[in-house]
Amino acid sequence: MSPQAAAAVFTPRSVAALAEVCDLAPLPVLDDLTTVRARKILADTEVLVTGWGCPRLDADVLAAAPHLKAVVHAAGSVRGHVSDACWERGLEVSSAAAANALPVAEYTLAMILLHGKNVLERARDFRRTRERDNWLLTTQEVGNYRRTVGLLSASLIGRRVIELLRPFDFEVLLHDPYITEAEAAELGVEWVELSELFARSDLLSVHTPLLPATRGLVSRELLGSMRPGATLINTSRGAVVDQDALTDVVRAGLIGAVLDVTDPEVLPATHPLWDCPNALITPHLAGSQGNEWERLADTAVGEVARWAAGDGFAHPVRRERLAFLA
Repeated sequence: MSPQAAAAVFTPRSVAALAEVCDLAPLPVLDDLTTVRARKILADTEVLVTGWGCPRLDADVLAAAPHLKAVVHAAGSVRGHVSDACWERGLEVSSAAAANALPVAEYTLAMILLHGKNVLERARDFRRTRERDNWLLTTQEVGNYRRTVGLLSASLIGRRVIELLRPFDFEVLLHDPYITEAEAAELGVEWVELSELFARSDLLSVHTPLLPATRGLVSRELLGSMRPGATLINTSRGAVVDQDALTDVVRAGLIGAVLDVTDPEVLPATHPLWDCPNALITPHLAGSQGNEWERLADTAVGEVARWAAGDGFAHPVRRERLAFLA
């Protein structure tokens, strides 16, 4: 991984914990697998702990690591560095995607609750007027009682959001083409078709990974079918949503939007969404940050310990599931 990623994710406590469950190669971390030092370390490596900034583990790298049997990724997606050569070699692969899903789900829950109560807009108005409004005149569109929350995809994050929503008085809808109605019922939610999800939801949260089949999935037609005053929350990838269509419906005041991701990742400074009072744009902060990185390190340490004990990974990544993963 990159030195910056190592410094952020692996605190001295985490490094010490890792050293307790394996013979840890001398630091600093490897961020270039072609150097003489890297090749010397790879020659004896059985498990490679990776993170953001890891070079691609191609056939040349694997040839220099004859004893390598497993890759433990202390982050989410492994697409950037685990190559076909790794799968063909039969390497076991683990990811901390489940750990990284937790803060994203927490962010989603917070935004659902805040926007159900119109907190941000009302706080802005309060700051401007310095006067309290007549709370007994609050409209029925404000509040979190019996609101309808729609979730697009029962991904790791989507499933965690479902768990977090259980204590509240929400009606929760789910669309996921790989989940049956019976499976959705077991999760405590109602499975609906994609068009119904958008038409019925007061707050709709997008959790589908960006794949060729999901690029532009949230189309102009679906956005136009949302209830007036509904809110779209996107913490997945910006390109899952038709950005131009979203801009049009938000500028028209038809719906609100909470966007932790956009397409492009940072909108141009002159993009009209920046100035829309019904759009909240955050800088891709929903995923693990700050002390949440230590959860990723703890997950990696736990996976190395399990693998060394012969117990297998708790969070394995299967090659046949890559088509459905971010």
